[in-house]
Parts: sequence; C-alpha cells; structure tokens
Amino acid sequence: MTAAESIITLIPQRPPFVMIDQLIYSDDKSSRSSFVIKQENIFVSNGKFREAGLVENIAQTAAARAGHESRLKNEPVKVGYIGAVKNLEIFSLPNVNDTIETEVAIENQVFDVTIIVGKVKCNEKLLAQCEMKIFIVQPK
Repeated sequence: MTAAESIITLIPQRPPFVMIDQLIYSDDKSSRSSFVIKQENIFVSNGKFREAGLVENIAQTAAARAGHESRLKNEPVKVGYIGAVKNLEIFSLPNVNDTIETEVAIENQVFDVTIIVGKVKCNEKLLAQCEMKIFIVQPK
C-alpha cells in the first residue's frame, strides 16, 4: 500500500459514508486502517464519534482488505454486507480530531462469508471490539 493509494479505489462506499482514510497494512490474515475523526462526519455528535461509526469503521476496514485483494488479482471491488455483529464492546468514544487505528483479523472464511474480529484503538487505547460476519456479493 502507498499513502497515495486512494481508499475510494478499495471500498464500495462513497462520501459522506467513508469511515477510513487509509489502509496501512494488509496480508492474508489481518489488515489495519487509520481514520481521522472530522467534525462534519455523519457519526459525530457532541464532539464524539458515535458507536455506529466505530462499527462501520471496522466493516470498512474489512472491505478495504477485500478490495485490496481484488485489485491484486485485477478483479473489480466487490460489495459486502454485514450479516451479524457479535460480542460488540464499546469502551470509549474518540473525539473530533482523534486518529483511530483499526485492525481486523480473519477468523474464518468459507465461500462468500468471512468472519472477522475487529479492534479499534486510539493512542494504543482499546476503544471498541467485536466479531463480524460479512457476506460478499459475487458479480454476475
């Protein structure tokens, strides 16, 4: 990955619903993203990035990983859907202007279903974590 690589080329989401700025790292087992919380973000309320934003950030980190893999294979970026969120824990909410880093680790992948564990941190402090089941739609 390069800093110049636009995240928009890796995920199907478009502004104002983009919740990651950069895919920092990705291999066959895990991926990491970063995101700077801006005041105008649709998930910001009272100076805090809300719970739904943290969940979407985890999902988009997984989407960026899948998009990166697709690009490596010269395939189009596929659309994925959250099928389930399990064991969601929110410990703290980040503030406007904070930079969060999110890591997703692949727990299992069978056909078009991927189960990931996602963790969101800010300054090494764990903010949120969950398990997520993601369904990938194959192009026809």
